[in-house]
This record gives sequence, structure tokens and C-alpha cells, in this order.
Amino acid sequence: MQVLPSIFETINEKEAIQFLQSLIQVNSVNQPGNEKRVAEVIQAYLTPSNLHVALDDLGNNRANLFVTYPYAETDEKYLIYSGHLDTVPTGKVEWEHDPFSGKVVGNKVYGRGTTDMKSGVAAMVLALKYLERAGVKLKGTVQFVGTAGEEVDGYGAKKVVEKGQIDKATALVVSEPSENQLFTAHKGCLWLEITTNGKTAHGSMPDQGINAILTINEFINTLQSYQFVYTPHPLLGHPTINIGTIEGGVKTNVVPDQCKLTLDIRTIPGQDKDRILKDIENMIQEISIRSQSTYQIKVINSMESVGTNESDDFVILAVNTAKNHLNKKLIPSGVNYYTDASVYCPHLKIPTIIFGPGNPKLAHQPDEYVEIDKFIESIRYFMALAIDYLGES
Repeated sequence: MQVLPSIFETINEKEAIQFLQSLIQVNSVNQPGNEKRVAEVIQAYLTPSNLHVALDDLGNNRANLFVTYPYAETDEKYLIYSGHLDTVPTGKVEWEHDPFSGKVVGNKVYGRGTTDMKSGVAAMVLALKYLERAGVKLKGTVQFVGTAGEEVDGYGAKKVVEKGQIDKATALVVSEPSENQLFTAHKGCLWLEITTNGKTAHGSMPDQGINAILTINEFINTLQSYQFVYTPHPLLGHPTINIGTIEGGVKTNVVPDQCKLTLDIRTIPGQDKDRILKDIENMIQEISIRSQSTYQIKVINSMESVGTNESDDFVILAVNTAKNHLNKKLIPSGVNYYTDASVYCPHLKIPTIIFGPGNPKLAHQPDEYVEIDKFIESIRYFMALAIDYLGES
């Protein structure tokens, strides 16, 4: 089936850019989030339409947003378009353009969240708006779900699952940055905070104390030789481990009695995170015994890896949608970041793809931007995919 050109003609590029800018101009840096304000901007924008918009207030100026396409004949097929409303901080490096301006320069819109992922959010919302403007009636249901807190702990998505708000879903699309390429798998994560406790003493008499930094140092050296137990994933390859932060000591002339380190472990399907945690604990336990110190391990984030087989019907349909309506060849691949699908997929067990206009390499970077032509192309794709998957009535 071919989407009629008249469907895409409802896209207004100037209007689309202005809508994206309105989202960027809301500071929704997490923490604290302020996602409710983003949700309210979308809600106000859609008020003149027939789309069903519901804001789920989570308190503390945080909210999830649900935008449901009208006219569905059945819930037999229920397509979820997913995006998060928060962003990471702007960082300490000075930006060339105000990160909350949404400034347009040539083919680019600049600002925090342009890539990750307000352009994806805007494209999905606009796809529903422009389908409705064209008078398209779908057999099944398509719903956009905008969540709070993805950048920290998946808070909003966890609330959606807890409340059973998308339990009817049969397929999921996440518009995280992919440069309009197709990702069908992403890694999970296990973030650990490890604290060692020693004994303070005067810096001139280190033998009288137990140096917590040295205990962490030995742990780091041992960690370098740690070997994961896993089978390489065809799209995601290997798991990784990164030492993200380290903090210890109070003064140059004091033996530090505490040191804290955080680890970012990225996992692939099939790995046992409990085993990884046990391995890490055994490692620090042995070192602590030798150094006569104590330790604590805290899990600060845990997200599941996600993978949908490229032979899945929904993946095949997603590839064909791009081929038939955008003249674009999509090849299923994987990505290292995690998404709200880490929360949804273990619960829903439905086929999932990632497709969004942002560039993954620009996520969390200063002078983040999205290319306008990719932004518009993604709107077209989300319009066509809804029609192809759900069918017209």
C-alpha cells in the first residue's frame, strides 16, 4: 500500500519547527525534571485538534502525557509511540547558541534536547496531528506516550507500567536518536556505587590509618582484568564497563577514611546481572579484607537490554515502510544506550524498534542540534508507519 502524497502535504515545515522550538524552550533538565511544563505545552498545542490528550500528574512538577489518535475501530492492534520529556544538564562548557533558544541556523535547530530527544517527541506528536488533519481513519489504535525521568531512572515509564496504562500495546516505537536509521536492539545497564571505609589519621603518619583511596585503587587495578561471562550479540557485540566518578579524602594532610566510586556497566541480552554484581562484590570483599577496611555496594540504576529479531513481522513492516514511502533502505542494527523500552519490554514482551531524527553522537553534548530535513523525514515515517501497521478504515 502506498501513502497518498496528499497525506504528507498536511505537514507544515514552519509550524513543525516552531512546535519543536516551543519544547526546547522549556528547561526540563533532569534533575529536577520539570516535565509537566513540557507536557502542558504539547497539550495546549493539540487543544484545537480531535486528538485525545491526557496529562498524568506525578507531583513535584512532573508528569507523563498520553496522546491517543481518535477514530480507532479496534484495539486488536495497538501501536505505542514513545518519547521522554526530560533532558540531561547543559554542562559547564559554554554553548555557541543558547541551549534553550531553539535557534535555527541553516538546516539545524540548536538546543538542549534537540537530538535527545525533543525532536523525536515533536515528530511523533506532529505525525498524529497531521494524520488527523488529513482525515485519516485507522483501524487500530496509535498512542504517543511522553514520559518523565528517562535520563535518570526511567521514573515515568515505571509509573506507566505500574498503572497498566499501555498494557494493550502490540508494538512499540521509541524515537530516541538514530539519524532515522533502524535500531532493533539496545544494551541494558547496571550502575553501581562502591564505597570503601578506612581509618583516618594524620597525613604524616599514614601507617596509623587505613587509606580508603588505596583500597579503591587496588579495586580499580583488579577490575581491569575482569572478564564478563557472555555470548557476543550479533548487533550489540560486547558488554562494557566504565569508571564514571571517584570521590575521596577531605584534606591533603589527612589519611582518607572514605572513597566512593561509580561504575557504568552496559549489558547485552543473555547476561546475568546478578552474577556480575556477585563477581564485583567478591572482588571488593577480598580487597577489603586484605586492607582491613569495610565496603558497601549500592545499585543506583538497572535497566534491561532489549532486542527484537530482524525476522519479526513488525521489523519487516518497519523496513518496508521506509522503502515504500521514503525511498529509504533501513538495515536493522543495535545501539549502546538504553531507552524506556528497558522498562516496557520486560512487561509487555512486544516487538520494539528505535527510530528518531537525532544524531546519537550529539546526545548529551554542548551545541546539540537536529537537522531539519531529518526531523521532517521522521514525521513522514511515523505517519506512514501508523497507516501501514494499523490499516485504514
